[in-house]
Amino acid sequence: MARWRRLGCAMAALAVASPASAAWRLARSPHFIVYSDGNEAALREKVTRLEQLDALMQMLGRVDVPDEDRRANPLTVFIVDDMGEVQELFGEGGRNIGGFYIPRATGSIAFTPARFPNGTEPDNVLFHEYAHHYLLGTYAAPYPGWFSEGFAEYIGVTAFERDKVRFGMPANHRVMALRTNPVPVERLFAFGTAKLSDGDREAMYSRGWLLTHYLFSNAERGKQFDAYLAAIAAGKSSVAAAQESFGDVGVLNKELNTYLSRNRFTVKEIPRARLGSPDITITTLNRTQAAMIPLRMRSTRGVGRQTAQPIYARAIAIAAEAPGDALVQGWLAEMAYDAGEDIAAEAAADRALAADPRSVQALLYKARVRLRRAAATRADDAGWKEARSWIVKANRVDNNDAAALSLYYQSFMMERRRPNTAAIDGLLRASQLVSQDPSLRWLSARELLRRGDVAGAKAALRPLAFNPHAAADNPAAKLVAQLDGMDEKAARAFAERDAQSMDDQQKTD
Repeated sequence: MARWRRLGCAMAALAVASPASAAWRLARSPHFIVYSDGNEAALREKVTRLEQLDALMQMLGRVDVPDEDRRANPLTVFIVDDMGEVQELFGEGGRNIGGFYIPRATGSIAFTPARFPNGTEPDNVLFHEYAHHYLLGTYAAPYPGWFSEGFAEYIGVTAFERDKVRFGMPANHRVMALRTNPVPVERLFAFGTAKLSDGDREAMYSRGWLLTHYLFSNAERGKQFDAYLAAIAAGKSSVAAAQESFGDVGVLNKELNTYLSRNRFTVKEIPRARLGSPDITITTLNRTQAAMIPLRMRSTRGVGRQTAQPIYARAIAIAAEAPGDALVQGWLAEMAYDAGEDIAAEAAADRALAADPRSVQALLYKARVRLRRAAATRADDAGWKEARSWIVKANRVDNNDAAALSLYYQSFMMERRRPNTAAIDGLLRASQLVSQDPSLRWLSARELLRRGDVAGAKAALRPLAFNPHAAADNPAAKLVAQLDGMDEKAARAFAERDAQSMDDQQKTD
């Protein structure tokens, strides 16, 4: 981490609907897939900023993941008209949401408005969320909650100008909290070990930003920060790591208060040319694809059987206009499957495969239908093997597709059978590719314990244990504590005895 210092859902069923005539465009770059109905120049600039932000963060800190793996896990971003659409997509509790992000093996997604009510572009919200995606996906060790949010705030206020990028900007939107809620660093380091008040949660962002900015601006403290993260990676608690690395944390707190009272923060600049010119391909969606986008956003955001029904009902008529469009039919297959219409889902997948035999989405929905049927009919070995064959075909198209690797493992759970070695290895690989997905981490931890790999299981769980938004009785943190001192034999026994309990914890984390 030494380089850190050097540069420094129930809702109105179809309320979110853009006009079918909107010119939706799809941009692809090394680390992003972005949908927008804005003009092409604005879309290109948005994606350029995102890729250059990614390049900036690579300059700021070390990256433990090969770029090939990162490219296999692009973030899909939907740019909608305004905050109202974002909030409707978010659903219950989204009244004050300006954008949101969902990590998962089937494809991490983010929703952001094209503009805020005051007319400004909401880059800071998207940058903040991408910072979380980036941290979880590029560095093997866990980050404590205060730094996770503090770094996201630090990156979120990055400003792109014509020829330069300015970062380390003051987080002016946190001024009031910084003045009225000076939570000491001792408490910041202890976050995650006790229930947090509303003030604590606010401090995670405000004081977290301030401490991050200070550590990035002070060479000596920056070295201590490196040691602090290394101690956490070695298994020490945040409090113990802080005491060992920073010395008297009371002194650090006084320094931080002085840093704030000076009200002078060094803003760093870098020429945009140093961040490269990303390879971006932009295509305009055809009329049918564009008409499906509002439904696609609702579907991919996440639905239940009931909320999927009206989406599927609307999609049928639209998709009927393009039976030979692999993208449209692949989307329809997903919507039909979510609505429980398996015959229609398989038919749509077949149409997509007729148009594009390499459609991974269609292959996987063909597999999902067959797997669900095999489970319902209690199929024999041949039936399950045939269902899994579609996953194997998807894997041959793209052996780094985390959804295929994860589904292969899940197929054994659907069969109520112990996953074989290939399935477990695939799960662990999926968790490497999409390390942001908490469910993959839970499942990986369980399988690693079954192998007696306590250190590996704890490494998988620690990012969840530090999750700043977890409940006060964070199950991942409790399990990590349980595993301390456990040997290989005890780990294997624990995994067999408590497998169902771990599954239940994973679903609620």
